[in-house]
Amino acid sequence: MGSKLYVGGLPYAATETQLTTLFAAHGKVESARVIADKFTGQSRGFGFVEMSTPEEAQAAITALNGSQMDGRSLTVNEAKPQESRSGGGKRFGGGGSGNDFGGRNRF
Repeated sequence: MGSKLYVGGLPYAATETQLTTLFAAHGKVESARVIADKFTGQSRGFGFVEMSTPEEAQAAITALNGSQMDGRSLTVNEAKPQESRSGGGKRFGGGGSGNDFGGRNRF
C-alpha cells in the first residue's frame, strides 16, 4: 500500500492529470484526486496524491512543499486519517444552527 499525501493551495483550474504529472517526477503515482465542491463541481483548492512508497512520498514532500503552481504556493504533507470528517460535519451542523438562532433573536 502506498503513502497518501495532502496537497493544498492548488489553483482552482488544476486537474488530476496535472497533479499526476507534477508528482510523477518524484516516483510512481498510484492515484491523484482534486477535491471538488459537491454542489458546484468547482475545485476546492486541495487534493490527495498516493505515491507507491513512503520514500517516494517523502521525496515529493521535500521537493514540492512550498513550490509554486500557477502562482499559488503548494502545501504538501502526509494526509491525516479520513475518520475526522464525520466529527467535522456534526460540529458544523450544530454550530450553524446556534448561529442562526442567535442572529434571529437579535433582530
